[in-house]
Amino acid sequence: MAQAGGLRKRYIKAFFKGFFVAVPVTVTFLDRVACIARVEGASMQPSLNPGGRQASDVVLLNHWSIRNYDVQRGDIVSLV
Repeated sequence: MAQAGGLRKRYIKAFFKGFFVAVPVTVTFLDRVACIARVEGASMQPSLNPGGRQASDVVLLNHWSIRNYDVQRGDIVSLV
């Protein structure tokens, strides 16, 4: 019984240690490198949501290129 309590304590400690490392790394990645967004509506047709369908498209927004001013003609730019 005492051994199970020690195992549980180690598991909880390892979980929180991983949690407090993973959350800042994930937030930094989503803020600085890339994130996922949904495109809905007719504003980007026919490039996105072709054929007037009601489903939304999922895109990867590359923050890295914007920070390095690596935008070229024909790129799709998303503004919030």
